[in-house]
Amino acid sequence: MKISVSPTQSQVRSYVLLRRGIGIIGVALPFMLIIGKIILESPGISASISAYYYSVMRDVFVGSLWVIGIFLICYRYAFLDDIVSTLAGICAIGVSLFPTPPDMGATQQQTTIGLAHASFASCFFLVLALMSIILFQKTDQVEPAHRKQQRNTVYLICGIVILACLVLAALLLFVPYLHDASWLQPLHPIFFLEAFAILAFGFAWFVKGDTFILKDA
Repeated sequence: MKISVSPTQSQVRSYVLLRRGIGIIGVALPFMLIIGKIILESPGISASISAYYYSVMRDVFVGSLWVIGIFLICYRYAFLDDIVSTLAGICAIGVSLFPTPPDMGATQQQTTIGLAHASFASCFFLVLALMSIILFQKTDQVEPAHRKQQRNTVYLICGIVILACLVLAALLLFVPYLHDASWLQPLHPIFFLEAFAILAFGFAWFVKGDTFILKDA
């Protein structure tokens, strides 16, 4: 017997799948950039995720940010969630429109554009941390169920990880000793801090969307 699915159920299912797909794109982005560059161009890891703009993986980098940005702008939930997610989406697109300056030979114009890039990127990660720490923890329950409390703990940890990565990245970029440390640069710390921040939010996003365990009771 063929079971028909109502349009509402189909729309909900499509939305959930789309939401999970966006999360997968975000979480997979650092790995796609590394693997793609190694296979198609040359071995090694770039200094940052944004630096892949100057590699063969430029289209993947820019395209992924646009997909994520458009989804976040179109995402609708509660009023405050809509505002914050729209801001995050605008920042994601801004990161792609204003590329980071190249590692060598940057012009004055590229340096100026790079300041806009850094502003959008910083705002993007700050908003992601805000979503994890505050918005994802909201509930209508007076006394949240045990599972909800566990989920809130996950959101809090993920938000703290994002903030910690952002602070450490700022220190690496603006503290002269760390910025010029020859022993530190081969480790590509900025890239891994950005990757950890993205993975932390991706995990919180998946828990919020019931992709992982810890469903509310």
